[in-house]
Amino acid sequence: MAELVTVLSSLCLLLGAFLIFSGGLGVLRFPDFFTRMHAAGVTETMAATLIVVGLMLHSGWGLPLFKLLLILLFVMITGPTASHALAKSGLHGGLRPLGDNTNNERH
Repeated sequence: MAELVTVLSSLCLLLGAFLIFSGGLGVLRFPDFFTRMHAAGVTETMAATLIVVGLMLHSGWGLPLFKLLLILLFVMITGPTASHALAKSGLHGGLRPLGDNTNNERH
């Protein structure tokens, strides 16, 4: 049973690290603010969740598990909220998505 928990923990940690790498690559390669925000927001939330779950599996029962659970709850609430606030402030600041052909652009 301990081997299974170790394998699952390692798998979560590796997948979380891969998502962090792919999100960083998306931030560097995507063409506009909103696609970059999507890459950063979605991968950050999922990667942080996987890494914290991997650490929870690795830590076992006790106080560290409770602390990691609180960190997971905090990340799941603040990550999407911060991404939404940044995207909304970009819209209010005059940024438009790349394919948006409206005449409301700031020059």
